[in-house]
Amino acid sequence: MIEINNKEEILDILKNSKAVMLYFASTNCSVCEVLRPKIEMNISFNFPKMKQYYINSNQNLDIASFFNIFSSPTILVFFEGKEFKRYGRNISLDIFNSELKRLYEMVF
Repeated sequence: MIEINNKEEILDILKNSKAVMLYFASTNCSVCEVLRPKIEMNISFNFPKMKQYYINSNQNLDIASFFNIFSSPTILVFFEGKEFKRYGRNISLDIFNSELKRLYEMVF
């Protein structure tokens, strides 16, 4: 996962990429720390063409507020620049995979 700290850069990535996952986390969030490597490995294995980005919500309040992030962790999934799905806090990897698989296969 690539850490990103610039809202304009994120908007440019969303505009020019077919599939993007944004992972918003907070400092000292144990759920965020445990979930991040699982999501990263899952995306890399099951959805290899999807770009992955990490945003620290505490250090980037402007980005978090722009995307209406109110809790951590929050995962936003975009296909062709449009928000497809938003996941917060308690995430089932099985549900995550099944929901993304259909659209991912349509796009790629």
